[in-house]
Amino acid sequence: MTGSLKVAVIGAGVAGLVAARELQRENLQVVVFEKSHQLGGTWAYDARVESDPLGIDPNRDAVHSSTYKSLKTNVPRALMSFTDFKFSEKVYGDPRMYPGHEEVLKFLTDFASHFELTKLIRFNTLVTRVEVVDSDITDFVVESNTNGVMSVEVFNAVVVCNGHNTQPQLATDIPGIQTWSRKQMHSHNYRVPEPFRDQVVVVIGSGASAVDISREIAMVAKEVHMSSRSPLVKVGKSDKFNNMWQHSKIEYISKEGSVSFQGGFSIDADIILHCTGYKFHLPFLRTNGIVSVEDKRIGPLYKHVFPPQLAPRLSFVGIPDRTIPFIIIECQSRWIAHALSAKVSLPSENDMLSEVLKHYEEMKEKGLPEHSTHQIGFQHDYIQRLWAQTGMIMEKNIKDMIEYLIHCLMTAGIDGYMDLFSQKYGM
Repeated sequence: MTGSLKVAVIGAGVAGLVAARELQRENLQVVVFEKSHQLGGTWAYDARVESDPLGIDPNRDAVHSSTYKSLKTNVPRALMSFTDFKFSEKVYGDPRMYPGHEEVLKFLTDFASHFELTKLIRFNTLVTRVEVVDSDITDFVVESNTNGVMSVEVFNAVVVCNGHNTQPQLATDIPGIQTWSRKQMHSHNYRVPEPFRDQVVVVIGSGASAVDISREIAMVAKEVHMSSRSPLVKVGKSDKFNNMWQHSKIEYISKEGSVSFQGGFSIDADIILHCTGYKFHLPFLRTNGIVSVEDKRIGPLYKHVFPPQLAPRLSFVGIPDRTIPFIIIECQSRWIAHALSAKVSLPSENDMLSEVLKHYEEMKEKGLPEHSTHQIGFQHDYIQRLWAQTGMIMEKNIKDMIEYLIHCLMTAGIDGYMDLFSQKYGM
């Protein structure tokens, strides 16, 4: 492989921008496909919501961003930096440690301008097909639609950076939920709390967005009842809100409107809000069965990046979940760029596949579900291995911050880790 490779990058969010920057540094020919009119991906707030509040209808006019109006980061800005472009050293109007989405978008726009990435982006261009050209797997056909005009091109490599916060994952396995007669929606279509005024709301989920949205809704709702299957949640009334309760899992939902929780408590609800995460959605990808996309697993992927049979020509950036995304994205992107420019070598196809299958087997032995395949958490060894591939070295203060953030999560939980972290590092 040489520096003349033509590489398609799908998506101009965080992953796509960083991937484009790293590929460009290796003198590769880069084209970034972005379906919207602006860069930023999920950080580009869109006040619109979809016609189908649950996001089930395949013919709906899909909205990419899941960002709500009041959203702020749940990772400190210092850990949303890149090695040579620090968010912690830049302020665009919101200096907080956990800034709002507007500040993040300005940072990304500045990043794209600084590294002259905008000229590489084809805006308003939806990728409709990525397909292996032949059995030699040396090229990919990329079909796209720009404002109704179809285009077909051949690329030597494709980097998939289209995000994974657009296609809702729903709690459809709860008894009775399919026939419940009242309103349901997914957090993907949540923007502001006003529609929940004076309502009795059931929020399914216990992640960061579930906690954040529940607190915001509680300011206007009659009652907010959070439900979680996690054995770690503390069941009971909220210490901070008189109208909010945490329950364990839902046992049954009646068609008439009542929701019954484990333990015998039940309420008459007006609306159910699914804060239950997202599925991977790659409708454009055609690899003749080489890569499968099932729910929350894309596989097989070596180190969550390369499909062994197609490596390094096809790669994915930003797949790991429940981690520090900006740091992961940068080291993955540099690894991909160096692999395509032949600065680093990947293991053999068999060795890569063996490692993936070993990981799957270890998951089975531990009783871990398939949907947790890419939940790597704060695995220092994963980050360090990727950084070592490209000679990157993590600064000590960043490493210390990550370790302390983990400590805060373990000590104060998802409800209090941000405040605890701020006590040591806050502004």
